[in-house]
Amino acid sequence: MSYFVYILQTKNAEKKVTYTGYTNNLKKRLLLHNNGKGAKFTRGRFWKIIYKKKFLNKTEAMKYENEIKKKRSLKLSLIKKYS
Repeated sequence: MSYFVYILQTKNAEKKVTYTGYTNNLKKRLLLHNNGKGAKFTRGRFWKIIYKKKFLNKTEAMKYENEIKKKRSLKLSLIKKYS
């Protein structure tokens, strides 16, 4: 089963807000976020995917997600490159 690490960005806000996560079903996860059923932080906002990376297993996806969350410079470079 494949897993994805993704970065979301708000669609319609003056100040762009981002969220990083992982999932095995990217389309379903985005729908959950946009319908207020995703992570608590994402509720009440509309999101678009600005970055995704595919992994062959959950462990590797979780490690990369954690790396993005810990290294702000990595996250900012990915946002700049892909948004």
